[in-house]
Amino acid sequence: MTITFENEYAEDLDARLGFSGEALAREVIAKVLSDEDCPYEAEISVLFIDEDGIREINSKTRGIDAPTDVLSFPMFPFSSPAAYGELEEAAAADTFDPESGELLLGDIVLCIPRVFSQAQEYGHSVRREYAFLLAHSVLHLLGYDHMSAEEAAEMEKRQERSLKTLGISREPAPGSSLIQ
Repeated sequence: MTITFENEYAEDLDARLGFSGEALAREVIAKVLSDEDCPYEAEISVLFIDEDGIREINSKTRGIDAPTDVLSFPMFPFSSPAAYGELEEAAAADTFDPESGELLLGDIVLCIPRVFSQAQEYGHSVRREYAFLLAHSVLHLLGYDHMSAEEAAEMEKRQERSLKTLGISREPAPGSSLIQ
């Protein structure tokens, strides 16, 4: 698995987060791909950004002039979630890196200020919010969506399964009495 990271948010992101952002991202991404039975080694790009940056990307790509917490840009348009059989048919369409053979899954853009504000809003740790947004985004790269209540419930179930296995729960952040 290849994960490339680019930090446009802060010079020392780990100090701001209080944990290794890259290490946790690798762990979460690997777990979600494993739980989703991805039969390939994968390549994903992760960009850490501020609210102005994600607002600009959101405006340019989705026509929504507002910041958001995370954006996912899948490289392959799965017709249904994790339909890996479709990839074989599209192999000639730059679905796999010709040098490494890895599946080019796509890009994740994570708004770090939103990680902090949503952790506080939901009453859980920054680590949990960070991991949740990454798991959510990887599922989008695999073709999952949450446009209907059923789809949202399915994504939530899958996100929580992966995070629970990693020992990342919705327990309240230190000093918080809120639990979502």
